[in-house]
Amino acid sequence: MEQENSLNFSTILATSTHDMKNSLFMLLQSIENLDLADNLTAKQHQAFADLHYQTSRINGTLMQLLALYRDEQNQLPIYIEENSVAEMLQEVIDRNRLYLNSHDVSVTLQVDPELTAYFDQDLITYLIGDIFVNALRHTHTSVSLHAFIDQQYLNIQVEDDGEGYPEHMLAINQERPALFNAGKGRSGLGLLFAKRIASEHKTKQLQGHILLENKTESSGSIFTLRLP
Repeated sequence: MEQENSLNFSTILATSTHDMKNSLFMLLQSIENLDLADNLTAKQHQAFADLHYQTSRINGTLMQLLALYRDEQNQLPIYIEENSVAEMLQEVIDRNRLYLNSHDVSVTLQVDPELTAYFDQDLITYLIGDIFVNALRHTHTSVSLHAFIDQQYLNIQVEDDGEGYPEHMLAINQERPALFNAGKGRSGLGLLFAKRIASEHKTKQLQGHILLENKTESSGSIFTLRLP
């Protein structure tokens, strides 16, 4: 009986999460429309940009929770097809244009415009988008997106010049289990999501994975998604 109740609660929670996500998407559109008004001051534009940014973060978290629930239930659809890497990364930047226009953060995109790869476009866009949003949150002046092919893997890197990853998050590179820790300030939910989605991209010989590292010659962190 307890197991049945637990399952019912999980299903209700997933359904509620889906509904909240839809509402937040409508809220994001409303914020974007309001920001187009001609009579706004620079301070008001920045306030709308910050509101849009925080709403996007909540929307992204709900999407991750829903995807992780579906993955646990073996109900997460994966549609892997050939996509333009440059277009996907440009979409990530464009989704955060409101924030970028109101804050002094420079963004660099380094990718061959002809580069294509096989991946689930929606999930990977969400994945990189979440990492990008967090990089904007923690960086000091700049964020860069870089994509290239190396040793049969598509590598997508998000780099910032912030304080770097804390030690407990770097543990993901050693496959240690204590990745999700809500008491550390940065829970790691986004990285757990990234790790799961990356692993769903695989061939007979290779499997997708993520790597975290801190810069050695300057401050900042580098997130790398590697897809076969």
